[in-house]
Amino acid sequence: MNSSIFVVPVKYSVLHKNDGLIILTSSIAPNLKSSDKAVRTKLSLDCDTSQQLSYASTQKYRQNRECVQQSKRKPLPPLPPQASEEHKENITVIALYDFFAKGPSNLALKKSEEYIILEKYDPHWWKARDQNGNEGLIPSNYVTENKRSNLEAYEWYLKNINRNQAEELLRQKSKEGAFTVRDSSQQGALTLSVYSRPRGSQNGDIRHYQIKKDHSGKYYVAKEYLFSTIPELVQYHQHNAAGLITRLRYPVGTVGNCLPATAGFGYEKWEINPSELTCMKELGRGQFGVVQLGKWKALVKVAIKAINEGAMSEDDFIEEAKVMMKLSHPKLVQLYGVCIQHKPLYIVTEFMENGCLLNYLRQRYGKLNKEMLLSMCQDVCEGMVYLERKKFIHRDLAARNCLVNAEHIVKISDFGMARYVLDDEYISSSGAKFPIKWSSPEVFHFKKYSTKSDVWSFGVLMWEVFTEGKMPFDSKSNSEVVREISEGYRLYRPYLAPLPVYKVMYSCWHEKPEGRPAFAELLQTLTDIAETG
Repeated sequence: MNSSIFVVPVKYSVLHKNDGLIILTSSIAPNLKSSDKAVRTKLSLDCDTSQQLSYASTQKYRQNRECVQQSKRKPLPPLPPQASEEHKENITVIALYDFFAKGPSNLALKKSEEYIILEKYDPHWWKARDQNGNEGLIPSNYVTENKRSNLEAYEWYLKNINRNQAEELLRQKSKEGAFTVRDSSQQGALTLSVYSRPRGSQNGDIRHYQIKKDHSGKYYVAKEYLFSTIPELVQYHQHNAAGLITRLRYPVGTVGNCLPATAGFGYEKWEINPSELTCMKELGRGQFGVVQLGKWKALVKVAIKAINEGAMSEDDFIEEAKVMMKLSHPKLVQLYGVCIQHKPLYIVTEFMENGCLLNYLRQRYGKLNKEMLLSMCQDVCEGMVYLERKKFIHRDLAARNCLVNAEHIVKISDFGMARYVLDDEYISSSGAKFPIKWSSPEVFHFKKYSTKSDVWSFGVLMWEVFTEGKMPFDSKSNSEVVREISEGYRLYRPYLAPLPVYKVMYSCWHEKPEGRPAFAELLQTLTDIAETG
C-alpha cells in the first residue's frame, strides 16, 4: 500500500546520549493542521560507522538501535585495490631530452612531450606510456614531473651547475639578457645569473642575483616586485628589468648538446653482447690494458677497456659490476656494462671526449684561470658526495682517474677498481706502483681504507689541479714521503691557490681520519668560496 509522505518543519530536542547514540524528540511546528501531524519523518546521519536511523515512531526506536549496533559490527569493505593503484601510479612527466629506444623494451622520448609513469622498476628505469598508448622503459633522469612548481620542467633552470659553469654558458651565448636559474651555495636557495653587454662594448658583464623570500613566503629579486612562484618571477622579469641589469631575454638551458648517461643500456642489462660493439680507434693505455673509442649498436659512443689477462680478478669484478652500474650521477663516469663472452674481458663505459684530467691540465698549462680550477674541484667533490652517501669507497682518487667531457665537466672514473688489481707492485705499499703520494697514513701503514682516506686523496687531487698537473712530492721517493707525512710535513700551497682554497686542501690532510671533513662539508665550503669570489 502506497502512502503519501509530507516534508514538514520539525523541531528536534536532544534529550541525552546513550552508547554513542543521540536520542531525539520532535515536535511539529504549531501552525500546522492536525491532519498533517500523521507524518513519517526520516533522519539520515552521515556516519563513518554506517549509522542510519529511521524515525517513524518512538515505538520503533529499540528496533532501530539494534540495527545500528549490527551495522557497527560490519564496517564498510575497503576500496578495490585496482582503483587505488591507478590513482597512485598516475604520474605525469615531461621529457627533458630526446631518448632513442635502444631495444624493443624501451620507449622513445621526445623533448618537452608528456608521458605517464606506470611503474618505477628501480631508481633509474621506469615504465611509461606515451600519448599514443605506446609503453616501454625509459631512463628516469631523462624526465621530470610535469608540475608548474617543478623548476626542472623549465628550460632556464639548470640543476647541476656551479657559478663558473653558469658564467661560461652565458659567455658562449653572448647575448644581451641571456640568463639561467641555478642552485645557490645556500642549501634550498636559488641564484639568477644574467648576461649583459652594452651596445658597442666587446666585453659582457654577468650579474648573479640571489632569489630571496620575504616573511610571507613571496619570492623577489627586487623587493618592490613580489611573486608567489619562481616561474612567475622569471616571467615578469622577461618583460621588465625592474631592478635587474637587463630584462631576461634568452634562457640558457641544457649544458650544450651533451645528453646525460643512462644507468646501463636497459633495466638489469649488465652483460653486453660483443657483436653490439664496434671499436673505432685507440685512446690510450690504462692500468688494466688498452682503451678504445667505440660505439654500441652504432648509436652510443663508448669507451671500451680491454682487460689484459691476469691484470685483474675478473670473477670478483663481474659480480661487483652489477652493483657499480647502479651508481649513476652527473659527476661519475657511467659504467654501461661488461662483455664477458670472449677474452679479453671488455668493460664498457661512458666516453669522455677530453680525456684524463691530468693530461687536460698539463696540455692547458697557463690557460686556465682560478675559477675554472675551482670548478673542476667542485665537480669531483660533487661526485664524491654521492659515493660517500652510497657508502662506496674509491680507493684511488687522483687526477689520473678523473676524465673531462666535451663540455669541460670533470667526472670521477675507476671508482672501486683498485680492489681488483693483481699487480703486486700496485697492491703492496712497498711497491713502486702503489699510490703512496695520494694515500693517507692509515692506508700506507695499515691498508685501512674509508671515505676519510678518500678525503685525504681529494686534498692531493686539489693540489694537482691548482698546480696544473704537477706530481706531488716530485723529488721524493715513496719511503721519503711516508717518513715526512708521518712526521707532520704536508704539501706546500700552490701559487694559483688562494688561501681559502689551500685551507680546504690542508683540512683534508689531518693525521686522524676523524679530524678530516666529510665530502658534503667540503662541497659546501668550495661552493661558498666560488660564490663569494
